[in-house]
Amino acid sequence: MSSKQFDLPQECWELIFNSLDHHRHFEPLSLVSPRFLSITNHLRQTLIISSHTLPLLPRLLRRFPNLKSIHISQLFDANLNSLLHRLSKSKFDLETLTIANQTQFPHSGLGQLGLTMRNLRKLNCSKMSGLQDNDLFLIGSSFPLLEEIDISFPVYNSRFNPNGSLDLHCFSGIVTDEGVLHLARKLSKLLKIDLSGNRFISDKSLKFLSLNCLLLSEVRVYDCDFITQNGISLVLRNCACLNSISLDSVGIPSIDIFFQESFSYAKTLSVLHLSNSFISDELLHLVSEACLPLKKLTLSYCYNFSFAGIFSLLYRYQFLVYLDLEGANFLTDESMIELLNFLCNLSYINLSLCSKLTSLTFFALLKNCPLLEDIKMERTNLGVEECMVDMASNMRIRSVRLAGSNSLSDECLVKIALCCPRLQVLQMSYCFSVTEEGIKGLLNNCSEIRHLEMNRCIGINNLDIDIELPKLEVLQVQGPGVDDDSLAVIAKRCQMLMHLDLEGCLNVTAKGVNEVVQKCTRLRELNLKWCDNVRVDMVSSMVFSRPSLRKIIPPCGFILTDNQISFFKRHGCLVCKD
Repeated sequence: MSSKQFDLPQECWELIFNSLDHHRHFEPLSLVSPRFLSITNHLRQTLIISSHTLPLLPRLLRRFPNLKSIHISQLFDANLNSLLHRLSKSKFDLETLTIANQTQFPHSGLGQLGLTMRNLRKLNCSKMSGLQDNDLFLIGSSFPLLEEIDISFPVYNSRFNPNGSLDLHCFSGIVTDEGVLHLARKLSKLLKIDLSGNRFISDKSLKFLSLNCLLLSEVRVYDCDFITQNGISLVLRNCACLNSISLDSVGIPSIDIFFQESFSYAKTLSVLHLSNSFISDELLHLVSEACLPLKKLTLSYCYNFSFAGIFSLLYRYQFLVYLDLEGANFLTDESMIELLNFLCNLSYINLSLCSKLTSLTFFALLKNCPLLEDIKMERTNLGVEECMVDMASNMRIRSVRLAGSNSLSDECLVKIALCCPRLQVLQMSYCFSVTEEGIKGLLNNCSEIRHLEMNRCIGINNLDIDIELPKLEVLQVQGPGVDDDSLAVIAKRCQMLMHLDLEGCLNVTAKGVNEVVQKCTRLRELNLKWCDNVRVDMVSSMVFSRPSLRKIIPPCGFILTDNQISFFKRHGCLVCKD
């Protein structure tokens, strides 16, 4: 690159770099020149901190001065409090903090952080061990401007009595209605809350939230045993700004009329997610009569409703962009083709586990839904239909997920590729009838593919790819069908590869793996679990020879020494067992 090309103003370069879809693309740009390094450092706003990056944290915090979002992704135990204390002394004005999956709540660290970063808008404490009311008291008092909070699925060490009942005395503390009440009183600007998995809260929590958080727009309450239709009704009736609600296990055994009529009050509701629930046609009819501004609808694993109920609903809401009917076994090709008359605005559909659906439905979706971008039809009978289908090209399709479709044939796969030439993501693991001929036909027609999963496709014996795949970044080929010759082809044709999953590839050796490591210069993650013919002693050489590597899952039998741990950390690579 000539020096004249660097004469653009700083603002222009920032606009160009910000147009990239992910900050991972900043890394190669930062190597071009000191100026590009400085620009990318200032544009970076998100940092993921894990145990292997902790020693580098002081340097990272100095390097990226404009961080707005911190994600602490792995267990830190005692280090978590000290880490948060360190962040509290920095000059950052964080807007988002994620401390999910921690073994204990960082009471002192989070309290200290609240003294200096009271502008925090989003806090994720999901899957926190031992989360209790005192922790919620701290959150409410420390971060009064919170707009989004996730306290879903806390982890407790449960114990059962000899009679099989849960021993409540084994809990040192839990989240109850009292804790949620404190949040509701303190967080007047709250917009979104996820209470899922808090099994000891009741309808009182939803009542407090609906009366105190007047701006509340999104509520998630999966797996909350003591929340009933009455609590949901209060939210629907009282939250004037509510636009999204997600819940499960409602309507046992029947749905109260008060609950049904509550939908007529939810004038702003645009997202409705119901799962594992007793859904009657009567309820669907009442929802359709409510004239909601509904854009997204999920009825996954729901039961008791029929084609008549879903027909009446979709007839009214022909502006849906998102539809999830996973597990609706009554659907047939004929019934789906009839419903497609109302789905011309869809961008996403999930018909997984609708076992009666075949390729007739898939190709009808392509023809009748011109805005469709993402199709999920896992574990269906796609490919079993032998008759001619009416094929139409759809240039907007970006993602197709067909895992577990045992009847998917090479012929059907090639037809999909012909109709979806701009496909970027394909998941077809456990499709046992597909062979290398189908894969070749797919790749010859979908040159923009960037994410390909074909784990345990036992019909594939080799990967004889004869075209360049310049955009392929993720490739998962778990199983015995890949050997060193296949890896040589991958290394030659897929040089932009970033993630390669070879778990269980018994015919792969060090020779093939080394070929990929040497030629795929952007490789970041490599999974060699159960690759028994790959020497464990080559892990060190891989880390040394490929600086881009960030994570390696080594073959079984690899034992880390203290010196190796130190070596890998210095090179920025996490070597782990899983």
